[in-house]
Amino acid sequence: MSAPARTDLTPAVRRTGPLGGPVPILIAALLWGTTGTASSLAPAGAPATGIGSAALVLGGLLLFVTDRTAWTLPRRCGTRERWLLAVGAVAVTGYPLTFYPAVTRTGVAVATVIALGSAPVFTGLLGWLARQGRPSGRWAGATALAVLGCGVLVLGPELAGGGAAVNPVGVLLAALSGLSYAVYSLIGGRLIAAGHPSAGMMGAMFGGAALLVLPVLLGGSVQWLASARGTGVVLHLAVITTFLAYRLFGHGLRHTSAQTATTLTLAEPAVAAVLGVAALGERLPAVSWCGLAVLAGGLAVLTFPGRR
Repeated sequence: MSAPARTDLTPAVRRTGPLGGPVPILIAALLWGTTGTASSLAPAGAPATGIGSAALVLGGLLLFVTDRTAWTLPRRCGTRERWLLAVGAVAVTGYPLTFYPAVTRTGVAVATVIALGSAPVFTGLLGWLARQGRPSGRWAGATALAVLGCGVLVLGPELAGGGAAVNPVGVLLAALSGLSYAVYSLIGGRLIAAGHPSAGMMGAMFGGAALLVLPVLLGGSVQWLASARGTGVVLHLAVITTFLAYRLFGHGLRHTSAQTATTLTLAEPAVAAVLGVAALGERLPAVSWCGLAVLAGGLAVLTFPGRR
């Protein structure tokens, strides 16, 4: 049951053990980690932005229509909260529209490291500026470890081969995608802390984003969607990595700060790397496995903080 509604927007995240907050977020990150493998199975010629847009349209509508509180949430919100919902929907839309072009320009590895690595930093800074609390030393240390491990893990193959290609525009787009993720995570955590149900908040925010991104989907090629592979890929991305993953993420935000949540989702590239080895026959150099170990250590610090 959600906490009683409050008239202010001061965060009041309820702290629980790892099963109450961190674990659902880590499971969501595990599901997000299947995105790369799944999208690689899309038909040849399917545009990257089209794949992301199609997944967001279907997944966002599923989040909206499957929870009644999402339908009435805007009416039950104050004026300031409605603005936050609108900004959150724009931020949700911004992630696929900046991340996929970043991948095209600067490659999967560099785009992933910059987007996911910058998101916790943006979240910590924006949360501090919005007076949602100064990040703790534990969070800063664990985040530094996780970001370092993520970078070594993902960039390891390219660094071992002589360097990673860096495109300035691609870097900027990837950073914007990290900023988008940070913004809607913070807004989601703030609205949940104000007493709104997590499923309804996610449904309203992602439902609005689905409507905003629909013209992008319809304005491009959609013939690939008619194929069995195209339909299968979009169904997986929409149902598993959007609908189910964000339900879990929203539940985790009720018991975990947005700063900690965005750091925990750095588990996504670890899952993607392991899946690449297991399912696609890819190979990781020793330096990447070392990065994976460092990343796991940083996430363990946040998931199992020990007794205080």
